[in-house]
This record gives sequence, C-alpha cells and structure tokens, in this order.
Amino acid sequence: MVDGQKSKSAANVKKPRNSLASPRGTGRCGPKLAPGKSLLAQVLTHFGHTVTDRLWRLGFAAHFFLAVLLNSGTALRRFQLTIREIYFSGALSIIIILVSGLFVGMVLGLQGYDTLERYGSSEALGVLVSLSLVRELGPVVSGLLFASRAGAAITAEIGLMKATEQISAMEMMAVNPIARVVAPRFWAGVISMPLLAALFSAMGIFGGYLVGVKLIGVDAGSFWAQMQATVDFREDILNGVIKSFVFGILISWIAVFEGYDADPTAEGVSRATTRTVVTSSLSILAADFILTAFMFRGA
Repeated sequence: MVDGQKSKSAANVKKPRNSLASPRGTGRCGPKLAPGKSLLAQVLTHFGHTVTDRLWRLGFAAHFFLAVLLNSGTALRRFQLTIREIYFSGALSIIIILVSGLFVGMVLGLQGYDTLERYGSSEALGVLVSLSLVRELGPVVSGLLFASRAGAAITAEIGLMKATEQISAMEMMAVNPIARVVAPRFWAGVISMPLLAALFSAMGIFGGYLVGVKLIGVDAGSFWAQMQATVDFREDILNGVIKSFVFGILISWIAVFEGYDADPTAEGVSRATTRTVVTSSLSILAADFILTAFMFRGA
C-alpha cells in the first residue's frame, strides 16, 4: 500500500514547463537546467550553449578542410578519381547551366534595352549584358545552381556512404576515406566551378545577342565592338574567374563536410543536404559582397 502511494505521488510530480531539448550537432548533451531557474536564465543558457556548439562546429569544419588539403595527394596522383567526379559534378550540370545562362542573358537584353533606350544609348547593350554577366551574374548564379545541383548530390552521396557504413568499412581496411572519397569530390568541385561560370557567361552573352540584335534590331557591329572595347581582361574577366574559384572552394568544402558530418540516418542525410544548399547560398552571397568590395573599390 505504501509503495502504491509513493508511485502515485511520484507520477503526479509536474515537470518544468520550460525544459529545453538537447540541440543537434556534436552528440553532446544539452545543459541540464534546474527546475527553479527563471525563464531568462534558461534562454541565456540555451543561447550560450548554441553559440558554443556553433563555434565548435566551425572549428571542426576548419580542421576538416585542413585534413582534406593534407590528404589530397591521392586525388592528384590518381587523377582518374578526380576526373570521374568532375564528370559527375561538372559535366552533368552543363545543361542547367547553359539553359539558365541563355534565359538570364535574354532577360538582360530585354531589360537593358528598355533602360538604355530612354537615354539614347541602346548601342551599348552589349556592354551592359557582358559586364553584368562577367562581373556578377555569371559567377553568382552559376554558383547557386552548382550548389543546388552538384553540392546537394555530393552531400547526399557521402552521407549515404556513412549511413550504410561504407566509410567505417574503409577505415577498417586501412583506407583513408578522406583521401579516397572526400578529396576527389572536393577538387572536382573546385575545378568545375570556374568552367561552368565561364559557360554561363558565354551563353548569357549569346542570349543577349539574340534578343538585342536578332529580335529588337540593335546593330550587330556596335553590339560586339563596344563590348570588346569596354570589357577589360584583368578588371572584369579575371576578377570573375577569381570569384568563381572562391565560390567553388566554398561550395565543395561545405558539401563534403556536411556529408561527412551527417547523422547516419535517412533524416540526418536529408538535413545535411538541406544545410548544404542553404549554407552554400548564403556563403556565396556574402563572399560576393566581400570580393566585390576589394576588387572594384577603385573602379
């Protein structure tokens, strides 16, 4: 009888309403909050734990990036591994890059002509289209498309290998998974991204030519002559290549890290894929602002 009363009284004990669940990430447990803590103390404790966890994760990502660089010898010596990943990441992304670049260039041609016509400068349409694509839209839009298509695929592939214990099997067979799996995919993304950005810009210029010259009737000689006279190789083309190269490093780093760090479950892989697309997109936009501030501040 006494035991029944004790169990009943224990069941009637109310749990604190503001108890916080452990945040996801490193597998560490969240802070154990005392029932008597105020709401403000619990919020501050949770905020501090979240910041600490994010800083720890950023440090682990930096350490992982260094490990990829140090273990890139296999990917460079056995370059056929990287070539296969270039085909998977770059060649299979060409269609979406070319189609998107064509339509972006056509939209620029329509919008640019309407704006330039108001000021009597419709012959400078080629300059507007080329500079917009080479400086900004080419690297940025192709980077966003590359992150959505190839980056997400890389994360899902590595995450699935981890979920099916293929990574663990490689470690048991004394095969370094970073050198064999991660590094070839990283360098494939770094190599593919500048090439895809160049194709995007070239197709965009062609789309602007179709709309401006063939559809609207801008003089073809003026379209190409002013473009050649205005677009500078060092100030415009080279800076666009540098941007696309930096974007390729960011996207590939985020993709392989999220896949390698994903929880070995279906839900964990799906969350890692989503984080890859979101984090890569935000990183591209932030890096674009920083690079533009350094490159064109004296222009």
